[in-house]
Amino acid sequence: MRVNKKYSCLPAEEKGIHIINIRAIEDIGYDQHESTLLNSLSKNPDADCKYGLYFRDGKRKVDYILVYHYKKSSAGKTLARRAQQNDASVRSSKQDRPLPGQGVQLEMGDSEPHMDYHEDDKRFRREEYEGNLVEAGLELERDEDTKIHGIGFVKIHAPWNVLCREAEFLKLKMPTKKMYQINQTHGLLKKINSVIQKITEPIQPKVAEHKPQTVKRLSYPFSREKQHLFDLSDKDSFFDSKTRSTIVYEILKRTTCTKAKYSMGITSLLANGVYSAAYPLHDGDYEGENVEPNDRKLLCEEWASYGVFYKYQPIDLVRKYFGEKIGLYFAWLGVYTQMLIPASIVGIIVFLYGCATVDENIPSMEMCDQRNNITMCPLCDKTCSYWKMSSACATARASHLFDNPATVFFSVFMALWAATFMEHWKRKQMRLNYRWDLTGFEEEEDHPRAEYEAKVLEKSLRKEHKHKETDKEKLTWKDRFPAYLTNFVGIIFMVGLTFAIVFGVIIYRISTAAALAISSTPSGRSSVRVTVTATAVIINLVVIIILDEVYGCIARWLTQI
Repeated sequence: MRVNKKYSCLPAEEKGIHIINIRAIEDIGYDQHESTLLNSLSKNPDADCKYGLYFRDGKRKVDYILVYHYKKSSAGKTLARRAQQNDASVRSSKQDRPLPGQGVQLEMGDSEPHMDYHEDDKRFRREEYEGNLVEAGLELERDEDTKIHGIGFVKIHAPWNVLCREAEFLKLKMPTKKMYQINQTHGLLKKINSVIQKITEPIQPKVAEHKPQTVKRLSYPFSREKQHLFDLSDKDSFFDSKTRSTIVYEILKRTTCTKAKYSMGITSLLANGVYSAAYPLHDGDYEGENVEPNDRKLLCEEWASYGVFYKYQPIDLVRKYFGEKIGLYFAWLGVYTQMLIPASIVGIIVFLYGCATVDENIPSMEMCDQRNNITMCPLCDKTCSYWKMSSACATARASHLFDNPATVFFSVFMALWAATFMEHWKRKQMRLNYRWDLTGFEEEEDHPRAEYEAKVLEKSLRKEHKHKETDKEKLTWKDRFPAYLTNFVGIIFMVGLTFAIVFGVIIYRISTAAALAISSTPSGRSSVRVTVTATAVIINLVVIIILDEVYGCIARWLTQI
């Protein structure tokens, strides 16, 4: 993806940063804070690396990024230091100890500025949350020394022991040393497959993952006690980028902030504005002369480019880079697009048949025959006059192009096509499940939205203020009733507005036709049908475009509440 120039003015060492799913970060004009780096290791000046993808030591890879806004406020450090001192009896000595590389606290003067308690509270919650992440085994590195004023970044790296622990906890299937041969076709079927492969070779993506495999590794849920069973020849690539980011995100979700005991992980911190974004990084750049080969560049060249629209999708590489869910979606999309090819060919044949037989269609021939000169009754009382059947000749001929005897065959074909598509996708899905080791895969439970957790937090704080002890709060029907009522009223209003607009277009067509029928100009009376139909179509188009935007905004707002 292209990065907006407004947000790409990073120092030379940050040029490699490209992000996935980052929300727009506005330049809020805050003063730049004194940089406090959470370096676990000192910077190696001889390290030749891209600092956007690695820590400053050039060895540890960045698995996740947390983004936050900050203001320059020396008073905030005093508040954080006092809170840490007051909480010393609860938190362990390991958590109280500042992370390696953190800046020294500044002494306060009598002329210090007025404290922004809201920003200080966010800063303290960030420090506590990041301390809990360190206790969970993650390694952090804070970076506020950028040209984006008021924006700070926290780089997160998951070491090997944390990856192993979480992979065992999540029961992730990893490749073992055991390999087995995949049965190959023989005889006539093998010759047919070889011919098909040669014919389709120009439309095959040039990626290693798309080539047919002859051997496959047996996958098994990871276990630290049975590491000898797994293929650990290359520990750096044993857990790919997608798996590493998934593991870190699971840790971010379940790590809590003790001072905000109702916050449940990163989602609530994002909802409360403690962090402004959380996302993994891409594998590297995809354009430029000296760009190193990576999966992102390969996907851009062989998949996400208009020049390769005719090629098959490198679905295994998509799965490797984005995960199984995204891979299955694009696999379904590819099967659906592929199945539309025969349907479109049959549809074109039916249309061409209509074009070839339009001059042989008896109803349209009779309507277009000037010798018959059939006079039709008026379309309305008093104001409308008699009209000739031959005036509807063009409409009759055009309708035959799409409504001819061949359309009966096309309707039967599409019914069989739908059943064939479903069975073909089921077979394709089972093959992907086997190839990607998704057998027995359980759909993970969706985490509550950040906005929902913010509502629960607000309710919990209100009850705590009233000195009511609660174990775990959740929204009841009383809390949801105003939102449900608003949803119901909004939906009824939108449906009513749609019917009103449709009724208005009908009234417009009737009134316009009547006005043109009694017009004094012959040209106006002769083009009543064309004028009314054309203007009504334009009005419908404009209304649909406007209501689509309006309903989209209303639907998003109703979903939030």
